[in-house]
Amino acid sequence: MTRGFNFKGKTTTTVSALLPKPTATAPAATTAPIQAVFDRLPDSAWLRESQLVRSPNNPDSEVAPLPFSAPTRWRMVKDGRFPKPTKLSARVTAWQAGQVRAWMQAQAAA
Repeated sequence: MTRGFNFKGKTTTTVSALLPKPTATAPAATTAPIQAVFDRLPDSAWLRESQLVRSPNNPDSEVAPLPFSAPTRWRMVKDGRFPKPTKLSARVTAWQAGQVRAWMQAQAAA
C-alpha cells in the first residue's frame, strides 16, 4: 500500500493504493462500482476535486462519488452546504473522505 505524509506529518493513504491493479486476465479499467471504491477509503484519506466529482476532463474517475459538477460543489462550499476543503499546499486543496462520507449520510437522512 502506498503511503505518504500530509503537511502535519501524519501518515496518509493514497487513493491509487486502494484501487485494483490490472492483471493479465483483468483489463486496466476497473469493473468495481464507484461507490464500493469510495467506501473502502479510510476516513483519513485525502480526496482532490478530480476524485470527488466527474467532469468532461475526467469521465473515468474511479472514485468520484458526487453526482454534481465542480462548480456546483464550490457553490455549496460557499453557501455552507458542503464541508470546506483543507489547503494542503499552495496549489493543493483536498477534502477528507470521512467528512465527505458524513455529509453524504446527512443528505441521505434528510
